[in-house]
Amino acid sequence: MLGLRRIATVTCVVLLVGGTNACTAGPGPRPNADPNAAAELAARLGDADLVGQVLMPYAYGNDASNVSSASAAANRAYAGVSTPAEMVAKYRLGGLILVGTSADQTGAGTSNVESAAQVRVLTTGLQAQAGRLPAQVPMLIATDQEHGVVTRVRTGVTLLPGALAFGAAADPALTEAAWRATGAELAAMGITVDFAPVADVLGEDGGFIGSRSFGSAPDAVSVQVSAAVRGLRSSGVAATLKHFPGHGHTITDSHEQLPVLPQSREALGTDDLPPFVAGIGAGADLVMVGHLDVRAIDPGVAASFSSKVMIDLLRGQLGFRGVVVSDALNMAPARRYPAGEAAVLAMLAGTDLLLEPPDLAAAQQGLLDALRSGRLPRARLIEAVTRILSLKLRLSGTPQPAMSTVDTAEHRATAAAVAGASVTVLRGACSGPLLSGPVTVTSSGRADQQQARTWLTDALQARGVSVVPKAGTVVHLIGYRDEATDLSPDAAVTVAIDVPYLLRSARSPTLLATYSSTRASMTALAAVLTGAAPAPGRSPVTVTGLPRSACG
Repeated sequence: MLGLRRIATVTCVVLLVGGTNACTAGPGPRPNADPNAAAELAARLGDADLVGQVLMPYAYGNDASNVSSASAAANRAYAGVSTPAEMVAKYRLGGLILVGTSADQTGAGTSNVESAAQVRVLTTGLQAQAGRLPAQVPMLIATDQEHGVVTRVRTGVTLLPGALAFGAAADPALTEAAWRATGAELAAMGITVDFAPVADVLGEDGGFIGSRSFGSAPDAVSVQVSAAVRGLRSSGVAATLKHFPGHGHTITDSHEQLPVLPQSREALGTDDLPPFVAGIGAGADLVMVGHLDVRAIDPGVAASFSSKVMIDLLRGQLGFRGVVVSDALNMAPARRYPAGEAAVLAMLAGTDLLLEPPDLAAAQQGLLDALRSGRLPRARLIEAVTRILSLKLRLSGTPQPAMSTVDTAEHRATAAAVAGASVTVLRGACSGPLLSGPVTVTSSGRADQQQARTWLTDALQARGVSVVPKAGTVVHLIGYRDEATDLSPDAAVTVAIDVPYLLRSARSPTLLATYSSTRASMTALAAVLTGAAPAPGRSPVTVTGLPRSACG
């Protein structure tokens, strides 16, 4: 069995961006351990096994070997096999991402992530199949468990508030504890890589990323990102910084088109890169590179295909030594190239792990052809695989927790503490009940707001408040995608349960923000509304015309 050494290091990174120097130092384990053992193993692998290690596709089905007929058909269309286990065997896969898209229903169905118990069964089956491959190393099994609006596993787990709520709570010790809890639950389910935390710093009005970010102040976001990384890694789950070099100052959805980052090199170094530097210093295992046109570095080329971004900036200037993973290659900016060509170009530019190629067979064949022709140097592929194997060896040193670790009372209490610490009064009284008489809870039509309305109703009733369908004191919930027309002119209290920017247009005498729509956040909101708890949060973003907190 290959050995594993943990080495404490001090990471000091010099940012040579626009003449700006920034250095972060801190003890912690190296992102990947024992590279010599990993390199020896990589050197022994054949071409197909090397290529398989750098591929991380998705698969349909809630079990490794037994899937629905619709999932089997979808897998055959994507990869020419019926089940996830067959996909692992055929393509010698080193990784798989669990997603929330179903072949059995349109819209927000589930495929890999129906419940915590089901995920554990699925990942156990996947790892058993991986053990039969020549590499005989565990798979990297990943998902996007950011919490908030991007949360893949929602049933049977502890749901934390979204990142912006952590920014409002501004308690790094609590952040670390919360992400340690979610890391323990992911590890128990057999998920070894979390594509979180989001290290993007928000620009004006939150742009596309919105509440997925910890806030708009680079220093404050850096503290939160570092804490989240430490929490995940302490539970044996790999942490991923995304979306390098920063998606927070864009309004464009990179799933649909290539966003442009027009800022100067100096602004990039001052406003966007600090959380990535901090996260690297905290030991982040992976960095996900976004499909972003960084005009100050490589104009017209997506960062996910740019050696100037991945090699010169991320590795050369920021000193990152872990695994570079692409954002999904089935997104529009990557699909400008055929699947095989995209895989080769991304590898040549510095990517180590290719996420969600749109045509798995084409991606594999493109890499094999490029390797055998010499276009893709074998040394480049071995370099990438060595980083991946080194990460796997480090992760394999942590025993898998029992399922009794999942959704414990302790973890739920941690989520509640985050929610309670984040509630913010932006206008109105800072103590005592914030409403009186029967209450009517309203919201716009989005599904998440309707669920939050139900949870808030339950929480208010549990505190003895009479909640009536109409004609009560109106508490109105608003969210990220709402327009000004979704504001209620009759609301005594307006609450932002996602980004709080729309509160600047609200006329209610009392304005609150929870930044998240989880049950824990609605329970904390009910406590503040009834005067049972204070609202200690401070908005992590600027809302025009309103203070960060009306309570000092």
